[in-house]
Amino acid sequence: MAADAAAAAGAAIAQAIKASGVLVRVDPGEFSKILNRVKDPLVVTAKGGVFSTNYQYLVSYKGLAFFTKSATPVELPSGCEVVGARSIFIPG
Repeated sequence: MAADAAAAAGAAIAQAIKASGVLVRVDPGEFSKILNRVKDPLVVTAKGGVFSTNYQYLVSYKGLAFFTKSATPVELPSGCEVVGARSIFIPG
């Protein structure tokens, strides 16, 4: 069931990206600032990397989708709803 929820959340954000056409890549510090502005954020997380692990995060705010990737986990504020995904695909 958790995998279904992650897939649904990922699909919803992907659909939002297609509809708006806007994906904003930010550094982890800026991502944390954005999270602190969002009331009850839904954050999609995934681990990636081939030679070393990276942590990926995606959140929607004011109609834009914000993405960051970090070598270390980003501390998420309390009250965050987190959905773990197998992967997050960000178009090149």
